[in-house]
Amino acid sequence: MRYHPRSIVVPPRASPIMLPRIDDLFDRLPAGVVIHGPRGRIVSANQLACRLLGHSHVELIGAESTANVWHFVDDDGTPIPPSEFPVNRVLRSLETLVDQVVGVPGLPDGRVRWLLCNAYPEFDDKDELMHVVVCFTDCTALKYAEQSMQKAEERLRLVLQGSTDAPWDWDLVSGDIYYSDRWWEMLGYPIGEQESDAGLWTRLAHPDDQARLAAFLPDLLAGRDQKYAIEFRLRHRDGHYVPVLSRGYILRDAQGKAVRMSGTNTDLSERRKTEQHIYDLAYLDHLTGLPNRRLLLEKLEQVLRCSRASGRFGALLFIDLDNFKLLNDTLGHDSGDQLLRQVADRLRSVAPDQRLLSRFGGDEFVLALEDLGQTVAQASARAAETSRVILQLLAKPHALPGKMCFSTPSIGIAVFGGGIDQVDALLKHADLAMYRAKADGRNTMRLFDPAMLADAEREASLQESLRLALAQDQFVLYCQPQFDRAGQLCGAEVLVRWQHPERGIVAPNEFIGLAEKSGLIVPLGQYVLEESCRALARWAGDPVLGALKLSVNVSVHQLRESDFAQTVAKVLTLTQARAGRLWLELTESVFAENPEALIERMQALRDQGVQLALDDFGTGYSSLSYLQRFPLTALKIDRVFTHELLASPSGTPVIDAIVVLARKLGLQIIAEGVEYEVQRDYLLDCGCDALQGYLLGKPMPLASFENLYGKRATGAKNQP
Repeated sequence: MRYHPRSIVVPPRASPIMLPRIDDLFDRLPAGVVIHGPRGRIVSANQLACRLLGHSHVELIGAESTANVWHFVDDDGTPIPPSEFPVNRVLRSLETLVDQVVGVPGLPDGRVRWLLCNAYPEFDDKDELMHVVVCFTDCTALKYAEQSMQKAEERLRLVLQGSTDAPWDWDLVSGDIYYSDRWWEMLGYPIGEQESDAGLWTRLAHPDDQARLAAFLPDLLAGRDQKYAIEFRLRHRDGHYVPVLSRGYILRDAQGKAVRMSGTNTDLSERRKTEQHIYDLAYLDHLTGLPNRRLLLEKLEQVLRCSRASGRFGALLFIDLDNFKLLNDTLGHDSGDQLLRQVADRLRSVAPDQRLLSRFGGDEFVLALEDLGQTVAQASARAAETSRVILQLLAKPHALPGKMCFSTPSIGIAVFGGGIDQVDALLKHADLAMYRAKADGRNTMRLFDPAMLADAEREASLQESLRLALAQDQFVLYCQPQFDRAGQLCGAEVLVRWQHPERGIVAPNEFIGLAEKSGLIVPLGQYVLEESCRALARWAGDPVLGALKLSVNVSVHQLRESDFAQTVAKVLTLTQARAGRLWLELTESVFAENPEALIERMQALRDQGVQLALDDFGTGYSSLSYLQRFPLTALKIDRVFTHELLASPSGTPVIDAIVVLARKLGLQIIAEGVEYEVQRDYLLDCGCDALQGYLLGKPMPLASFENLYGKRATGAKNQP
């Protein structure tokens, strides 16, 4: 027996008084209602149905349930075929239809209106279908909220899938706790291997983090915060600990009681590696792995604070490798780097605290020693003992590619404690002591003395004055004459003097050494070379001066310049001086430089016509093999041997040997430092070609030399 619900269609016998009331009730229904006849045509519709379907009452009455009239869409936006229209489904099945959702396109903003449809058939007393009633409500807002929620859930799902974060959730009321698959994967545990309870966090936490975690959670739950973040370490299944950042949200009830916690764990392993890499780049030396200058300075601040607090003394060792540049240049930078690594490894073996051992820069290392004693004497003695160990350790040969190499250090020691509490001052003291060790022969150690600081300050002041002197043309040229065997003027040596505005004339022995040490010797030497060539150009028209050779001292620092020969050529061209009259005097220290490169530069000078003499012969690094290869013109016998002619008979064999050697090599011989006639006579008798000294002529200003020996001079003036 079919169910016969009461028809909404007004029966013919209905009271005329009731008709308006029924129509009004029909239009006031909170749902849209459309009544279809047994063939599907619409026979009635209320006002809400007209509005929801987007048609007028006139348009609806008599409309068929076909695709020509209706355009409904499904959840996914695809058109619904007419057979699946709500009314047609009921006409086909003659069964009630519940909660079919259909979309009606065509809203003014281009969106779809979504309707929740319910439909049922009505039968007459003979079970013949009379009507199909379709009721529908507007569920557009609900539908769009559902779609928005679905999108949000999908978005969250994709984010979590693409993220390394591990979600978890804890219902504080029921005690249920959820750990995601990623949570277990982060720690290497198969799902189900560990019990999924709230105590898991504490069981897996690093021992050093457990107390902090145990205190953090109760405080968090008892407080009012809704968000939290904390870092700690959890034990991985293989035994190591994974650093994690746990962040989450606490849901609280109306009274503020925590009822739920949800959050994610982020694996910080890669971040920690990146942070460590950044730290290494900022604070460690890439070659040796030792703390760099920056980190050392920070550590020294801490060391000095501890020293002040404890009242104990310590020491700073400044270690510099001797002649490292020469090794680096001859063996190559790869060998130099390997040597530095080996030195670092050896120093590690003697450093009480390797955090206080640093590669300070280049071939410099710094080692801080703490807690050496209660007095300066105790600290100095223990620092000296450590330094002796380092000297012995670094003196052992180093195995470099293809050869064994020896390298020695110079060590400066500065004690700290007491009144020294500035890092800069401490480093300066140790550095000064190191340079004193180098000055005293290298491969040794020196303890800082306050006198070193005074010397350094005087040297710095003098160096600044030298720079000012170069800028203000305070240097002047002097000339000392040279005479041949017949006593005739044959040349002169250029000597530089400093015309100091307050001190007057300053001799070269007071500033040449500092000029070489500071690198100012190069611009000073350039100035002397240019002024000397200008003098040669002036002399060209003088019958006496034009025949002279002019000797100019050249520093080894100038010869190191790869373009030195080109520099000389430019000066000669600029001044129009005759190259054959220019003699460049080299000291024997050039033999310590790269001989092959030096020979090439010397030959380039000789090709220009410039003559070369070896100054101070017999006092330095002379090598007979180099003498044969160097394109020299003359040897100069140093004044030390000339002086020995008066002091001891043993001086004569040395001079005799030098003269014989020079003759064998085809070189001219010039003796300097001649102050007595007995010296002159002996040097002439043994075969010297030219003489120079106070007996024959003192150094004098260049202008005075030109006036004395120029074309207006008499022949008598030209003889000693």
